Amino acid sequence: MLLPCALFAVTASAWDYEGHRTVNQLALAALPADFPAFVREPANAERLAFLAGEADRWRNVPDLIMKQSGGSWTDHFCDLEQIPDAGLDLAKVSSFRYDFILQFAAGRATHLEKFPAIDPARNADHSAQWPGFAPWAISEYYARLKSGFAYLKVFEELGTPEEIANARANIVYVMGVMGHYVGDCAQPLHTTVHHNGWIGPNPNEYTKWSGFHSWIDGGFVAKSGIRVGDMMPRVAPAAALALPSQADGRDPFFVAIMNYLIEQNKLVEPLYALEKKGVFKAEVAATSTEGQEFIKARLLTGGQMLASIWVTAWKNAGPDNYLRASLIKRAAVQPAAGKP
Repeated sequence: MLLPCALFAVTASAWDYEGHRTVNQLALAALPADFPAFVREPANAERLAFLAGEADRWRNVPDLIMKQSGGSWTDHFCDLEQIPDAGLDLAKVSSFRYDFILQFAAGRATHLEKFPAIDPARNADHSAQWPGFAPWAISEYYARLKSGFAYLKVFEELGTPEEIANARANIVYVMGVMGHYVGDCAQPLHTTVHHNGWIGPNPNEYTKWSGFHSWIDGGFVAKSGIRVGDMMPRVAPAAALALPSQADGRDPFFVAIMNYLIEQNKLVEPLYALEKKGVFKAEVAATSTEGQEFIKARLLTGGQMLASIWVTAWKNAGPDNYLRASLIKRAAVQPAAGKP
């Protein structure tokens, strides 16, 4: 069920706050008509959009523990090139975050010559030695969302109005925060070591400008005037992701997310080629159709993927049997509670 464009009359600033709002709003517009209607209620729709910026708010704290943790920084990206550099097969990466951490740390130690030296003075949060954990973060949020829907389905059958309202609020929160990471990974520079300018061999003479990422994330789109309403006619109703079982036992959803990042990573060099061509210059931002179309496609990709993830979690969440048994037991006891 597509929502009226009038609800989204917001100028996107790419993957700054307004851009993340845009991804969540596009995802909401892509939800099919049979998706639980409470998420479209005006207050919840605004909450979903607001929460798109939550993960970046966590970064704006001085606490090093927060800065190093997945919630603040390392969950926002994954420099895919570093995984094979550590001797790991990108097509066989473990779906368990901490198994991967152990494997990557061992591989990095074995292949130190393939990694840049770390300046301790610039690594107070001890994050520089990691490639980023975006695929694992998204997979973990997906599991949380499935859990939320599993509980909601039982509360809607056997719970109180207050329990239903709280369960729905939990779902909106997870949906909204998850959107940040899915949106991040639609931006190719969140999938590569070339995130702040091209590094290493550079035969095509791509820009080494350290501000390139932040310009794409916000500056260009603010100058170009891209609006979420402009993209609404291109939104398609979302369907659940196909999640075939994996012969190696890895989580099928994680595999789908890794494939999503790999596809975005293929756009890193085309993005740099466009920059070299000059389509992202400030003076042409308002008229650069080629630059604008690249950014719009990335925002739409993020929104469509996010909607598909939401639909997949909803459809794959069976009612929580433990909660059902507990609420049935509670219902049997409550009528007698006031008796002497």
